[in-house]
Amino acid sequence: MLRIDSGLRLPGEPQVHLAAELFLPVRLDPNPIVLVCLPGGGMNRHYYDLRPEDRDQSFSFAAQMSARGFLVLTLDYPGIGDSDRPADGYVLTPEVLAEAVVGATRHCLDALRSGKLVAGLPALRGLSSVGVGHSMGGMLAVLAQALGRQHQALALLGFSTRGLPEYLPPSLRAVENPAAQRDQLPGWARAQFGGQPYPVIGKSRDAAGIFGGAQADIRAVAALKRAAAPLLPVPALLAMLPGNVAAEAAAIDVPVFIGVGEHDMVGPPQDAPFAFTRSRDRILHVLPGAGHSHFLFPARRELFDRLAQCLHEKVETTP
Repeated sequence: MLRIDSGLRLPGEPQVHLAAELFLPVRLDPNPIVLVCLPGGGMNRHYYDLRPEDRDQSFSFAAQMSARGFLVLTLDYPGIGDSDRPADGYVLTPEVLAEAVVGATRHCLDALRSGKLVAGLPALRGLSSVGVGHSMGGMLAVLAQALGRQHQALALLGFSTRGLPEYLPPSLRAVENPAAQRDQLPGWARAQFGGQPYPVIGKSRDAAGIFGGAQADIRAVAALKRAAAPLLPVPALLAMLPGNVAAEAAAIDVPVFIGVGEHDMVGPPQDAPFAFTRSRDRILHVLPGAGHSHFLFPARRELFDRLAQCLHEKVETTP
């Protein structure tokens, strides 16, 4: 585990460090690509490294993508996992998290390129990067890319700008242009989550069916519990609002890979790519039989192969 100074400074709090893990391929490409991975709501960085008791590595995104030649860097947000936790979770707005992600990513990319991140790892001067996000993490990957423009591509899994209006009270379903009302998000979130600084998602039959389902491997479902984390209420609420980060998505000008489960919660899969109007390449991949947590399902293998192929083709590496 790495401890990364995000550069984030919050009133009344010390400097905020993020926890991260780096997974290395067996053999480094001359112009390698690192995948910077952000978890979804209610998850920590271990979502990208699911390990059942029998140690089957087929569920681990980090293991599978590093086996395909990529470096994989997984991050915990402030307040989640092993990262520093501010006392008030409502100060962690989407903009604050995007700033923290950009700062931590900059630190890691600079250190990887200079050979200073991990002892024994040579300087990777030709390193390119891809922002990866699942669910709410997809939203934050979009915000971070719009802010920092650090990556040569994005891979967004189980995310769309449709939001989750069916989980909102009527007053918030009618919100128009969320980008113009971001300053009201903390107040709305306090009302939505009862003021709990780090609320926990309750168990429900609907959630179990969407995240898992009949085709999910029970070993991976058990491993998913290790990745469980409290919610960050303000970004969680934005992710639920229709049109959540539509303005930022429309400004993304790098290739975008969109992975959606057949039984996902993102709405019609074919609609998701249209949010990225400036992207020169929009690739949609639908995982047959999969719910929202893609790595639990047999279709994960096809996802890993297709994503690896697309990134090797679309990412413009630096000689």
